[in-house]
Amino acid sequence: MLLDMDGVLFHGSTPLPGAAAFLRRIARVPHLFVTNNPIRTPAQVATHLHAMGLGRPRDAQILTSAEATARWLHRERPRFHFYAVGAEGLHLALQQYGAVDRQRADFVVVGEGPGLDFDSLTTGINLILKRGARLVVTNPDTSVDDSHEGEHRVLPGGGALVAPFAAACGVSPVVIGKPEPGLYEMACERLGLDAADCVMVGDRPDTDIAGAHRVGMRAALVRTGRFRPGAAWPAGVPRPHWDVDDLPALERAWHGLLPDG
Repeated sequence: MLLDMDGVLFHGSTPLPGAAAFLRRIARVPHLFVTNNPIRTPAQVATHLHAMGLGRPRDAQILTSAEATARWLHRERPRFHFYAVGAEGLHLALQQYGAVDRQRADFVVVGEGPGLDFDSLTTGINLILKRGARLVVTNPDTSVDDSHEGEHRVLPGGGALVAPFAAACGVSPVVIGKPEPGLYEMACERLGLDAADCVMVGDRPDTDIAGAHRVGMRAALVRTGRFRPGAAWPAGVPRPHWDVDDLPALERAWHGLLPDG
Protein backbone atom coordinates (compact mmCIF):
# COMPACT_ATOMS: atom_id res chain seq x y z
CA MET A 1 0.00 0.00 0.00
CA LEU A 2 1.16 3.52 -0.86
CA LEU A 3 -0.16 6.34 1.31
CA ASP A 4 -0.14 10.01 0.44
CA MET A 5 -0.01 12.14 3.57
CA ASP A 6 -1.08 15.80 3.45
CA GLY A 7 -4.81 15.74 2.72
CA VAL A 8 -5.05 12.05 3.60
CA LEU A 9 -3.56 11.76 7.10
CA PHE A 10 -3.34 15.41 8.11
CA HIS A 11 -3.77 19.04 7.11
CA GLY A 12 -0.66 21.02 7.96
CA SER A 13 -0.05 20.05 11.60
CA THR A 14 -3.56 18.75 12.34
CA PRO A 15 -4.31 15.01 12.01
CA LEU A 16 -7.46 14.14 10.13
CA PRO A 17 -10.25 12.18 11.85
CA GLY A 18 -9.64 8.46 11.76
CA ALA A 19 -6.02 8.74 10.60
CA ALA A 20 -4.45 7.23 13.73
CA ALA A 21 -6.97 4.37 13.78
CA PHE A 22 -6.41 3.67 10.09
CA LEU A 23 -2.64 3.51 10.55
CA ARG A 24 -3.04 1.08 13.44
CA ARG A 25 -5.30 -1.06 11.28
CA ILE A 26 -2.77 -1.32 8.43
CA ALA A 27 0.25 -1.77 10.71
CA ARG A 28 0.77 -5.36 9.50
CA VAL A 29 0.14 -4.49 5.85
CA PRO A 30 3.32 -3.62 3.89
CA HIS A 31 3.03 0.09 3.25
CA LEU A 32 5.03 3.15 2.30
CA PHE A 33 4.34 6.84 2.84
CA VAL A 34 4.81 8.70 -0.45
CA THR A 35 4.61 12.42 -1.07
CA ASN A 36 5.17 14.94 -3.85
CA ASN A 37 6.35 17.38 -1.18
CA PRO A 38 10.17 17.66 -1.43
CA ILE A 39 10.62 20.12 1.44
CA ARG A 40 11.08 17.76 4.42
CA THR A 41 13.59 14.92 4.68
CA PRO A 42 12.22 11.45 5.52
CA ALA A 43 13.45 11.89 9.11
CA GLN A 44 11.63 15.22 9.37
CA VAL A 45 8.47 13.66 7.94
CA ALA A 46 8.66 10.89 10.56
CA THR A 47 9.06 13.49 13.32
CA HIS A 48 6.11 15.45 11.95
CA LEU A 49 3.88 12.35 11.98
CA HIS A 50 5.00 11.49 15.50
CA ALA A 51 4.23 15.00 16.77
CA MET A 52 0.63 14.57 15.57
CA GLY A 53 0.21 11.22 17.30
CA LEU A 54 0.40 9.24 14.07
CA GLY A 55 3.34 7.03 15.04
CA ARG A 56 6.94 7.27 13.90
CA PRO A 57 7.63 5.22 10.78
CA ARG A 58 11.15 4.24 9.85
CA ASP A 59 12.86 6.61 7.42
CA ALA A 60 12.89 3.80 4.85
CA GLN A 61 9.06 3.77 4.97
CA ILE A 62 8.95 7.32 3.61
CA LEU A 63 9.62 8.26 0.00
CA THR A 64 9.60 11.93 -0.94
CA SER A 65 9.77 13.39 -4.44
CA ALA A 66 13.17 14.86 -3.50
CA GLU A 67 14.55 11.43 -2.67
CA ALA A 68 12.99 9.93 -5.80
CA THR A 69 14.54 12.72 -7.88
CA ALA A 70 17.99 12.13 -6.39
CA ARG A 71 17.77 8.38 -7.10
CA TRP A 72 16.59 9.00 -10.65
CA LEU A 73 19.48 11.40 -11.35
CA HIS A 74 21.96 8.89 -9.92
CA ARG A 75 20.64 6.22 -12.27
CA GLU A 76 20.90 8.60 -15.21
CA ARG A 77 24.40 9.82 -14.35
CA PRO A 78 26.28 8.40 -11.34
CA ARG A 79 28.23 11.07 -9.44
CA PHE A 80 26.21 13.81 -11.16
CA HIS A 81 26.72 17.54 -10.62
CA PHE A 82 23.66 19.66 -9.94
CA TYR A 83 22.32 23.13 -9.28
CA ALA A 84 19.17 23.06 -7.15
CA VAL A 85 16.48 25.60 -6.33
CA GLY A 86 14.26 24.70 -3.40
CA ALA A 87 14.17 23.92 0.30
CA GLU A 88 16.69 22.03 2.43
CA GLY A 89 15.08 18.62 1.94
CA LEU A 90 15.82 18.76 -1.78
CA HIS A 91 19.44 19.83 -1.33
CA LEU A 92 20.13 17.13 1.28
CA ALA A 93 18.60 14.41 -0.89
CA LEU A 94 20.64 15.41 -3.93
CA GLN A 95 23.87 15.63 -1.92
CA GLN A 96 23.58 11.94 -1.05
CA TYR A 97 24.34 11.08 -4.68
CA GLY A 98 25.75 14.18 -6.38
CA ALA A 99 27.75 17.37 -5.94
CA VAL A 100 26.72 21.01 -6.11
CA ASP A 101 28.21 22.80 -9.11
CA ARG A 102 27.06 26.28 -10.18
CA GLN A 103 29.47 26.27 -13.14
CA ARG A 104 29.14 22.87 -14.83
CA ALA A 105 25.99 21.24 -13.49
CA ASP A 106 24.55 18.27 -15.39
CA PHE A 107 21.08 19.03 -14.02
CA VAL A 108 19.15 22.07 -12.86
CA VAL A 109 16.72 20.72 -10.27
CA VAL A 110 13.69 22.67 -9.06
CA GLY A 111 11.65 21.77 -5.99
CA GLU A 112 9.28 23.53 -3.62
CA GLY A 113 10.03 26.03 -0.87
CA PRO A 114 12.25 29.13 -0.79
CA GLY A 115 15.10 29.67 -3.22
CA LEU A 116 13.72 31.09 -6.45
CA ASP A 117 14.91 34.65 -7.09
CA PHE A 118 16.50 36.61 -9.94
CA ASP A 119 19.98 35.23 -9.24
CA SER A 120 18.96 31.58 -9.02
CA LEU A 121 16.79 31.90 -12.13
CA THR A 122 19.64 33.50 -14.05
CA THR A 123 22.12 30.83 -12.92
CA GLY A 124 19.78 28.02 -13.90
CA ILE A 125 18.92 29.52 -17.28
CA ASN A 126 22.57 29.88 -18.23
CA LEU A 127 23.41 26.35 -17.12
CA ILE A 128 20.65 25.03 -19.36
CA LEU A 129 21.30 27.25 -22.41
CA LYS A 130 25.09 27.41 -22.30
CA ARG A 131 26.14 24.21 -20.52
CA GLY A 132 23.43 21.86 -21.72
CA ALA A 133 22.14 21.04 -18.25
CA ARG A 134 18.82 19.17 -18.15
CA LEU A 135 15.90 20.78 -16.36
CA VAL A 136 14.27 18.53 -13.74
CA VAL A 137 11.39 19.23 -11.34
CA THR A 138 10.52 17.14 -8.30
CA ASN A 139 6.74 17.35 -8.85
CA PRO A 140 4.26 18.97 -11.25
CA ASP A 141 1.77 20.45 -8.73
CA THR A 142 1.08 24.05 -9.68
CA SER A 143 -0.14 24.87 -6.17
CA VAL A 144 -0.22 23.15 -2.79
CA ASP A 145 -2.18 23.68 0.40
CA ASP A 146 -0.55 24.91 3.59
CA SER A 147 -1.48 26.20 7.03
CA HIS A 148 0.05 29.29 8.64
CA GLU A 149 -0.91 30.42 12.16
CA GLY A 150 -4.07 28.36 11.89
CA GLU A 151 -5.09 29.88 8.55
CA HIS A 152 -5.28 27.96 5.28
CA ARG A 153 -3.16 29.34 2.46
CA VAL A 154 -2.04 28.23 -0.99
CA LEU A 155 1.65 28.00 -1.91
CA PRO A 156 3.30 27.67 -5.32
CA GLY A 157 4.06 24.05 -6.19
CA GLY A 158 6.90 22.58 -8.20
CA GLY A 159 5.05 23.06 -11.48
CA ALA A 160 4.73 26.80 -10.87
CA LEU A 161 8.32 27.24 -9.69
CA VAL A 162 9.85 25.42 -12.66
CA ALA A 163 7.75 27.37 -15.18
CA PRO A 164 10.10 30.42 -15.42
CA PHE A 165 13.06 28.16 -16.28
CA ALA A 166 11.04 26.27 -18.89
CA ALA A 167 9.68 29.47 -20.45
CA ALA A 168 13.05 31.22 -20.60
CA CYS A 169 14.84 28.22 -22.09
CA GLY A 170 12.10 26.83 -24.31
CA VAL A 171 12.44 23.35 -22.80
CA SER A 172 10.12 20.96 -20.99
CA PRO A 173 11.32 19.70 -17.61
CA VAL A 174 11.71 16.07 -16.67
CA VAL A 175 9.02 15.45 -14.01
CA ILE A 176 9.66 12.88 -11.26
CA GLY A 177 6.74 12.98 -8.81
CA LYS A 178 3.12 11.88 -9.16
CA PRO A 179 1.47 11.34 -11.61
CA GLU A 180 4.66 10.33 -13.43
CA PRO A 181 5.62 6.65 -13.02
CA GLY A 182 9.02 7.17 -11.34
CA LEU A 183 7.91 7.63 -7.75
CA TYR A 184 5.41 4.76 -7.95
CA GLU A 185 8.00 2.42 -9.44
CA MET A 186 10.58 3.27 -6.78
CA ALA A 187 7.98 2.75 -4.05
CA CYS A 188 7.02 -0.68 -5.41
CA GLU A 189 10.68 -1.59 -5.71
CA ARG A 190 11.23 -0.68 -2.07
CA LEU A 191 8.24 -2.78 -0.99
CA GLY A 192 9.30 -5.67 -3.21
CA LEU A 193 5.88 -5.75 -4.89
CA ASP A 194 4.49 -5.34 -8.39
CA ALA A 195 2.29 -2.34 -9.07
CA ALA A 196 -0.67 -4.65 -9.68
CA ASP A 197 -0.33 -5.90 -6.10
CA CYS A 198 -0.41 -2.42 -4.55
CA VAL A 199 -3.05 0.23 -3.92
CA MET A 200 -2.51 3.98 -3.83
CA VAL A 201 -4.46 5.96 -1.22
CA GLY A 202 -4.55 9.64 -2.09
CA ASP A 203 -6.65 12.80 -2.14
CA ARG A 204 -5.91 14.27 -5.58
CA PRO A 205 -7.42 12.83 -8.76
CA ASP A 206 -4.88 14.55 -11.04
CA THR A 207 -1.79 13.18 -9.30
CA ASP A 208 -2.49 10.28 -6.92
CA ILE A 209 -5.23 8.58 -8.92
CA ALA A 210 -4.04 9.38 -12.44
CA GLY A 211 -0.53 8.18 -11.62
CA ALA A 212 -1.71 4.93 -10.08
CA HIS A 213 -3.79 4.20 -13.18
CA ARG A 214 -0.77 4.92 -15.37
CA VAL A 215 1.31 2.18 -13.73
CA GLY A 216 -1.51 -0.36 -13.41
CA MET A 217 -2.08 0.13 -9.68
CA ARG A 218 -5.43 0.14 -7.89
CA ALA A 219 -6.37 3.44 -6.27
CA ALA A 220 -8.53 4.78 -3.46
CA LEU A 221 -9.54 8.43 -3.24
CA VAL A 222 -10.37 10.03 0.10
CA ARG A 223 -12.10 13.40 -0.24
CA THR A 224 -10.37 15.06 2.68
CA GLY A 225 -8.00 17.23 0.68
CA ARG A 226 -8.76 20.00 -1.79
CA PHE A 227 -11.10 17.64 -3.71
CA ARG A 228 -14.14 17.65 -1.45
CA PRO A 229 -17.22 15.39 -1.09
CA GLY A 230 -19.74 16.11 -3.81
CA ALA A 231 -17.21 17.63 -6.22
CA ALA A 232 -17.75 16.55 -9.83
CA TRP A 233 -15.12 14.15 -11.14
CA PRO A 234 -12.64 15.98 -13.42
CA ALA A 235 -12.92 15.19 -17.11
CA GLY A 236 -10.25 12.95 -18.55
CA VAL A 237 -9.06 11.52 -15.23
CA PRO A 238 -9.63 7.77 -14.68
CA ARG A 239 -11.84 6.93 -11.73
CA PRO A 240 -10.41 5.13 -8.69
CA HIS A 241 -11.50 1.70 -7.50
CA TRP A 242 -12.76 3.32 -4.26
CA ASP A 243 -14.09 6.87 -3.86
CA VAL A 244 -14.93 7.71 -0.24
CA ASP A 245 -15.33 10.76 1.96
CA ASP A 246 -12.61 9.90 4.51
CA LEU A 247 -10.39 7.19 5.99
CA PRO A 248 -13.06 5.72 8.30
CA ALA A 249 -15.25 5.24 5.21
CA LEU A 250 -12.36 3.58 3.39
CA GLU A 251 -11.78 1.26 6.34
CA ARG A 252 -15.44 0.26 6.20
CA ALA A 253 -15.23 -0.28 2.44
CA TRP A 254 -12.25 -2.57 3.00
CA HIS A 255 -14.00 -4.61 5.70
CA GLY A 256 -12.78 -8.18 5.41
CA LEU A 257 -9.78 -7.17 3.29
CA LEU A 258 -7.63 -5.78 6.12
CA PRO A 259 -6.18 -7.89 8.92
CA ASP A 260 -7.84 -7.58 12.31
CA GLY A 261 -6.31 -4.87 14.50
